[in-house]
Formats: sequence, C-alpha cells, structure tokens
Amino acid sequence: MKDKSGTLECVWFSVKYFSPGEFPIGREMYFTGRVDFYNGPQMVSPQHEPADEGEALFGPRILPVYPLTENLNQASLRRVMKAALDRYLDLVEDMFDAATVKKLDMPPLGDAIRDVHFPAAVAVAQRARRRLSYDELYLLELGMAMRRRGIRREDMGFACEITPRIDARIRKRFPFALTGAQERVVGEIAADMREPKAMNRLLQGDVGSGKTVVALYAMLAAVASGRQAALMAPTEILATQHHNTLKDYLKGSRVRLVLLVGGLSARERKERIEQIAAGEADIVVGTHALVQGAVTFKELSMVVVDEQHKFGVLQRAELRQKGKHPDVLVMTATPIPRTLSLTVFGDLDVSVLDEMPPGRRPIKTAWRSSKKLAAGYEFVRERIAAGEQAFIVYPLVEESEALDLKAATSSAKQLQQKVFPEFRIGLLHGRMRSDEKDRVMAEFRAGRYHILVSTVIIEVGIDVPNATVMLVEHAERFGLAQLHQLRGRIGRGERPSYFLVFGDPRNDEARTRLRAIASTSDGFRIAEEDLKLRGPGEFFGTRQHGLPELRVADIIHDYRLLNLARRDAFALVAENPDLSGPGCERIRARLERTFRGRLDLIRVG
Repeated sequence: MKDKSGTLECVWFSVKYFSPGEFPIGREMYFTGRVDFYNGPQMVSPQHEPADEGEALFGPRILPVYPLTENLNQASLRRVMKAALDRYLDLVEDMFDAATVKKLDMPPLGDAIRDVHFPAAVAVAQRARRRLSYDELYLLELGMAMRRRGIRREDMGFACEITPRIDARIRKRFPFALTGAQERVVGEIAADMREPKAMNRLLQGDVGSGKTVVALYAMLAAVASGRQAALMAPTEILATQHHNTLKDYLKGSRVRLVLLVGGLSARERKERIEQIAAGEADIVVGTHALVQGAVTFKELSMVVVDEQHKFGVLQRAELRQKGKHPDVLVMTATPIPRTLSLTVFGDLDVSVLDEMPPGRRPIKTAWRSSKKLAAGYEFVRERIAAGEQAFIVYPLVEESEALDLKAATSSAKQLQQKVFPEFRIGLLHGRMRSDEKDRVMAEFRAGRYHILVSTVIIEVGIDVPNATVMLVEHAERFGLAQLHQLRGRIGRGERPSYFLVFGDPRNDEARTRLRAIASTSDGFRIAEEDLKLRGPGEFFGTRQHGLPELRVADIIHDYRLLNLARRDAFALVAENPDLSGPGCERIRARLERTFRGRLDLIRVG
C-alpha cells in the first residue's frame, strides 16, 4: 500500500485469501495498527476500511478506537455505535438546564455523548470528555454532600460537655506534653463533640505521630459524659495492642476497658457482650466483631475506626448504627492524597497530625540488590550484638511453585540453622492462631527473640521500641504503601533505625516503588506516588467499595475539574438540602440512579 509519504507493507498471518473487492486498485483505504520495521515500515494484521466509507460515517480522519472482543472488529463496532446514537440519542435527558450548561461552558449532554464517539476534531472530543467527566464527579460529590448533610443534621448526636476540669483530668492520663499538632487536633475534635450534631472526622497522621493519644482523649471525653466509646481495629493483633496501650494509660482510673475479638472463648465473649449491653464497659476495643448483630451498646456516643483503609464504608456505617448517631473519628496512618480525600472521604472533616513527638528519629532507608543480602545479614548481626532487635520480612508464608520466593516458614528455619545460629529467632504469620501470634509478639517485645521473621502481618500496629532494623526480602513484591507501613514499625525508640529493602525489580513500576521508598520518608509524597502507580480504584483495595465507578473521569488528571464539581455540588446542597426545589428533579433522579443499592450513602428527602 502506498501514498505520497511512502510505501507501507501490510502482512496478514493465518489468512488464506481476501475477496477480490477487498482492496480495489485506486481506492483510498484506512489501515489501523502498530507500525513495525522489517525492511521498511510494516503493519501486521491491521484493521482496514475504505476511506470514503469511514468519512461518510464518522467524518474525516478521526475514528473512535474501542476495546474489542473476539470476532468483533473496529469497523463493525463503529457502525453499531453510530446506529445506536442516531436512533436513541434524542432520548438522553440532561440533568442540567440550558442556563447551567451555558454557565459551565460545556456542551449539552447529548452533544457530548455524540462528540466523544465521533468528533469533528480532537478539541471537540476533549470538550465532550470534560463534560462527561464533570457529570461523574458532580454526582459523586453530590452524594458526599448529601451524606454529610444527613450526618450533621441539627437534631442528631450528643452535645458532649468538656469542661476545663474534665480536660485536665484526661490530660493527667498522658505522662508527657502533647505536640503542637496533637493540641490543634484535640481542639478540633473537642469543638466537634461540644456540638449537638454528630462528628464525622478523618484523622491522618504518619506512623508514630500520636493518633492513639488523640483518640483516647476523644473516648475519655465521651466516658466523662456518662457514655460509651468503641475503637475498631482491622486485626486481632492491632486490637490487642490498642487494648494493652490503653490499659497502661488508664492504670489507676475507674474507666472500664473491654477487649472483644474473635479469639475469645464462647463464655468470655458472652460475658463481655453482656457487659457492653448493660453499660458496664466504658471503652470497648475490638475487630469487626464489634459490628456483628449480637453486640449492642447501652449508650454509644464515640466511635473510633483505626486504619480506615482496611475497612469498607459499609462497616463504618454498621458501627455507627450501634449507637444513636455517635461521633465518629476515623484514623489512618496511610496518608491520603488530597484527590482521594475529596472523593473516598468527601463526607468527612479532615485533621492532620503533621508533627512527630520528640525523640522520634528519621529512619535510614536503603535499597540493594539481593546479591548484597549477605552484607544485610551482617549488618543485622552487628545491631543485635549492640543489644538491639530486628525484623526480617518475607512476602509469603510457605514456598510457592508459582513464585520463586523465599517463604517465612522455611526461611526462619534456614536463618536459625545457617545464618544466625547464635541468636533466637521467632516466627509470625497470618495463618497462626490468635493466641500463638500474641505469645510470639509478647516474647519478641520482652526481648526473648533477637529476630522476628514475619510476613506483612506486621504492617500495622506492632510496637517494639528496641527493634531498630527491618530487612525486607523480595521487596519488589510489596506495594509502596505496604513498604511505608512496614518502615513505621521501627524507629520507635531513641536509637537510630534502619530499613533495608532487598529486591530485583523486573519492570519499571517495581523499580519506581523501590526508588520512592528509598528516596523519601514523607508519607504524603509516598501516597501521591502510590496513587499514580496503582490508580484510584486500587488505592484502598476492594474493601473500599460502595462508591459509584468512574468510567470517564480520572481523579489524578481531572483534579481541577473535581474541585469545580465539589464546589458546585456542595453549594447546591447548602442552598437546597433535600434537592426538592425547582430544577432539581432531574439531578435528584440521576443521583438516586447513580447510588442505587450502594452504601445507604444518601437519603434524599
């Protein structure tokens, strides 16, 4: 095939023949495919169609390219889409009136749908995509605004009295002065709790920034008002550690603290559920067991959810329903990029702990090839000889034929026998029983093990001040947020700490992750990079379900459009809280269709 620019060779494999009229001499054709070079430019098995046919259907030169399945080609799908638009586009109803569309400086919805498929120019297609993206983001933010309106209605929640005397009594529980950031966030929370409407606040803070102290302040303020508080953690290890930490702070007080996790005996569980229901438990710490039907509270007014990204929005709502519109504080040590906080947590007020307590030293991080692993082991030996402890982390529990990785169980045995025969090594992984995990962690914390070999189960919540080194093998198999969380398990004492990652990435994404973890300890920079690598759909994993899927919009690249949509959506709800005013009928209908069957997120009207 040739034109004025030169000759292109087209090759079709496994095609025995074309019909005589497939490529008539002298007729202009369109060929679509990847151009390679083999004795000149060449296309292998390109899609093709007559140019005059393409122009008659779709306009000159700009053709839509759709994802295809077997036995379907671009030309056929384009004809189907063109026919569908010609026949049904008039039935599309725009949720915005003409005045609003003009004010937005965007095309009407029908025009946008046609132009995104068959534009007359690239700029027209871009303008159409902007309109469709705006609609998606507007409906998402409208749902967030309606949810916030529902949570913060004037007649909901408790007004908690936090007098100077109560404030002083709570502060006596802490054997240290709060940081400036903690003081600021405690002030924000106390102001919320004094209001006669439910608090709905997100607390962000990197590992070690003191979120637990802030949460305890909020829970004790609720208890001082004669009510109950609950703290929900994603794992039994973390729930148990929270319980132990709170127990230390509450020594000598009359606050009744109860732990509710899945590993309890039937008798213990029954007794504790009865205590909670009777109001004989002031603060309840637990896992998702707290949201199960058998658990009822006498008067729950404060709910704290730790490591929010580990829970779905539905679980958060279920725990809230255990009380009469309780205040809710959700905490995360996974810094959330602002783009996501406007979407996934768009219904929450946000507080940030951006200051570390005194004594927290920066952690030295290094990425090395697995060929240097022996040097890493030698460094671990030196630190243990100096009286410190170490973590060694693997991605798997047992050997997998599919992945050539060292596994925690076999590696612990090998490390004990061949590498560190002089040291005591413990093993921790997710398949162990709860009592076994607790025993191993208690012994490591007490110094009976020099090294703890573990899987990613230690990602959250493990606190051992004497552990100053973490060595991660096959680091390319871990996510960026996981590596950052793992790093937060060390650096909790006064000695320098070291995070050593060993891995041999085989693709650019894995290399980018390891470069990022080695170059910065700033949680928000890590989070932004992680969002770029994984995309918003995977950032919080499948548990963070319940929000409508974005099919056109991209919250990373459409951030300014997201801000515009948020401003417009929240302004509408402020002016018309029930969406019952003139011009809102179509917006209300679209909103209800968008969120249908999801979350109990919005209650319109």
